Amino acid sequence: MRLDKFLKVSRLIKRRTVAKEISDQGRIAINGKQAKSSSVLKAGDELSIRFGQKLVTVRVDELKEHTKKEDADQMYTIINEESLQSTEEEPKF
Repeated sequence: MRLDKFLKVSRLIKRRTVAKEISDQGRIAINGKQAKSSSVLKAGDELSIRFGQKLVTVRVDELKEHTKKEDADQMYTIINEESLQSTEEEPKF
């Protein structure tokens, strides 16, 4: 499954166009490597997503084409969530 579609279906990011923009800005890494919106995900991959001053790391548990809102959080597990200091440089993936 494409990265941008996973982010939308799992509701980590509400819109696919926003997921595509964030991916193409270099703010997402898959297994430590910078990812683009067209990158292919598989179960077990780790995503690091930078939302402003927050870095969220999640593990992909399952891939579904469609899911209900209440079941969306079963597609991933949050591994780490940390706040980035404004004085730090952007993380390099």
